[in-house]
Amino acid sequence: MQHPLQPESPPLIIPHWALPTPVQARQTTRIGGSSTGLYASLNLAYHVQDDESAVAHNRRCLMHALPSEPVWLNQVHGVRVIDAATAKGLQDADASFTTQRGVVCVTMTADCLPILMCDAAGTVVAAIHAGWRSLCAGVVEQTVVAMTAASQLPASHLMAWLGPAIGPQAFEVGNEVRAQFIAQHAIASDAFDPMKDKWLANLYLIARQRLQRLGITQVTGGEYCTYTDQDTFYSYRRDGNTGRMASLIWIP
Repeated sequence: MQHPLQPESPPLIIPHWALPTPVQARQTTRIGGSSTGLYASLNLAYHVQDDESAVAHNRRCLMHALPSEPVWLNQVHGVRVIDAATAKGLQDADASFTTQRGVVCVTMTADCLPILMCDAAGTVVAAIHAGWRSLCAGVVEQTVVAMTAASQLPASHLMAWLGPAIGPQAFEVGNEVRAQFIAQHAIASDAFDPMKDKWLANLYLIARQRLQRLGITQVTGGEYCTYTDQDTFYSYRRDGNTGRMASLIWIP
């Protein structure tokens, strides 16, 4: 498949923070790329069996908005957090952070919750892949530990943006998922509404609860639903074989 030699930048969502910050962040949608069929059109993932030349072209399009190539991860629904500035090759991890200027942290999702984090002064940033498994296992907590250690800032100085994820009106889970969250923190019961023999889970609320327990109260975002907004977002739960969006953050 042939693609333009000079790709154009796709339309991007610009996250809004609770406090002013010099940090730069961008969120892609499914709009503005060259992938076709199930992956139409800005799929950024190679691992979903899309045409590789289309994915490469889409990533080149994205580079118009970035200072450097993102530090892509092989996401495994775990809790490993890496320093993006020192990463070598494609690492198995579900979060990355950096204190270095121009290093782009990234997470890819299609229903899982992407969380971008930074401090008001723009000294440390992070990108987190928070599907329910990694969220329950503690990926947010592990990322905050890494950020505070690297920046020497207390967690209360950090802020977060919750990117597009499957919304609470669409995310059906079994009782075993609810039980795992409640076993850790009883307040998690507020994030589950009964629906017949299952539950509707609110990933946004669970993330806010966990951030608040860490002392992080400056949290924005959480207004999207990847499942219901088919024109704008990919959704694995809705479509099965589909593309991936990217959530990106860096210190300029």
